[in-house]
Parts: sequence; C-alpha cells; structure tokens
Amino acid sequence: MKLTSKGQVTIPLALRKRYGFPARGEVSFEAAEGGVLIKPAAPDRLRRLKAALRRARGTADADLTTAAVMKLTRDDTV
Repeated sequence: MKLTSKGQVTIPLALRKRYGFPARGEVSFEAAEGGVLIKPAAPDRLRRLKAALRRARGTADADLTTAAVMKLTRDDTV
C-alpha cells in the first residue's frame, strides 16, 4: 500500500470486513512491537470526545478575535 502525502492509506475491503471497520468509522492507532496496530475505535471513545468538545465550546476567555488567534498561530517565516 502507498502512503499519500497526507499520510493516508486505504485499508483493503477484505481486511475492513474481517476486522470490523465500519464505513466512515473511526480507528485508533497504537504503537506495537515492530509497527503500528490499527483497530476500530471504541464507539464510547468517540461519544466521550464529542461530549468533551460540547462542554469546552465557548469557554475560552482570551478576548481574542478569530483573526488574532490565526495570526498568533501562523508561521510567517515560510
């Protein structure tokens, strides 16, 4: 398999079916001896992440505009 410039690979259909990767599903990556283990993500993990993001929404208090944040996070040396 080739790795794209975006770091993407296509998991062959036979392997997706065999190991239960749902269409448009989430996966998790774990370091393993000799490589990387790719597993279907636990459904609870995605639910917890979405809940945490909902709780965090609107809690920033830096009084910065989106434009100001973008300026602070961009590297102008390129």
